[in-house]
Amino acid sequence: MSKTENGLAFIFPGQGSQSLGMMRGLAEIHTEVVQTFRTASDVLGYDLWNVVNEGPVERLNLTEHTQPAMLAAGVAAFRVWLKHTEKMPELMAGHSLGEYSALVCAGAFDFGDAVGLVAERAKLMQGAVEAGTGAMAAILGLDDAKVVEVCAMVSIADDLVTPANFNSPGQIVIAGHAAAVNRAIEALKAEGAKRSVLLPVSVPSHCPLMGEAALKFRETLDKIPVHSIKIPVVHNVDVSSHSTAEAIRSALEMQLSSPVRWTDTIQFLFNQGVRRFIECGPGKVLTGLNKRIVVDVKSEAVFDPDSLNKALELLK
Repeated sequence: MSKTENGLAFIFPGQGSQSLGMMRGLAEIHTEVVQTFRTASDVLGYDLWNVVNEGPVERLNLTEHTQPAMLAAGVAAFRVWLKHTEKMPELMAGHSLGEYSALVCAGAFDFGDAVGLVAERAKLMQGAVEAGTGAMAAILGLDDAKVVEVCAMVSIADDLVTPANFNSPGQIVIAGHAAAVNRAIEALKAEGAKRSVLLPVSVPSHCPLMGEAALKFRETLDKIPVHSIKIPVVHNVDVSSHSTAEAIRSALEMQLSSPVRWTDTIQFLFNQGVRRFIECGPGKVLTGLNKRIVVDVKSEAVFDPDSLNKALELLK
C-alpha cells in the first residue's frame, strides 16, 4: 500500500451512533437514502426506515435492528456523496459493524447480501450469551497496557474480561462475564481510572464470549459472494487491508471475538498520509475520536445537508 499526501479516507460508524430520525435531513433532499433503506427492508422483511423514524427508540436500539440500520445509513451517506463528486477515498475503515459499510462501499459485498449478513451477525451475537451473563464497561483515563494488565489479573477460568474497543488513547471499552467486568471496574478505579462506567448493552461484543458465535457466523460468511475490492479497507482485527475472499471472511469472523483496534487503525491511516477523514453515517463519534488520536487532520461527518456541504469543502 503506497503512501499518499493529504490523503482522503472514509470511516464508517458502528453500533452506538444510531438515533431516532437519523439521516432524515439527507433523505428529504436525496432519494438515495430512502431507496437504500427500502432495499434493506426488502431483505429483512420489515420496514427499516419506519423503525429508524418512528421507533420507539427501544426498538431501534435492539441489536437486530441497529446493525442493519447503521449499515444502511453508512451506505446511504456514501451514495449521496457520489452524487456530488467523483472524488473517492484512497482508504476506508469502519468501527466494528461499520466495517461492513466500508466493505460494501469498497465493492467487496453487494448491499443486499451485506444486510442479510449483519442481520445474522446480530442474531448470533444476541443469542451467544444468556441475558445478564455478559457486560461491557467504558474505562477512561488509563493507558492501554494498564487496562490489559488489570483485565488479565482479575480474569479466572470461565469468568473472563478483556479489552473490547481501543477507541482512543485513554478511552477503552472492556467486555466479558458480568462478575469479571465488575471486578475489573473496581481494580481499574484503584489504579487511577478517571471513570469506569457499565454500559447499557445486552451483548458483550468483541470478547471471547463471542467465540462460538464467530464460528457459526463463519458458516454464513462462506455463503456470501466476495467481489474484487476497489478501495483498500483497513480491518479492525489486524489493522491490515485484505484483497482475497478468504482473508476478508477470516478478518470478519475474528472481529466478533477480538478487540476493535480503532486507535491503531486511525494512526495507520495517518501514517499512510491520510489528512482528511469523512465519517459516513449518523453522529460524530468517530470524528470526535480522531481529535484524540491524531493531530493536524480535518474530519467531517456526513449525515445531513449541512454536514455534507462541509465534507465537500475538504476537497478544495
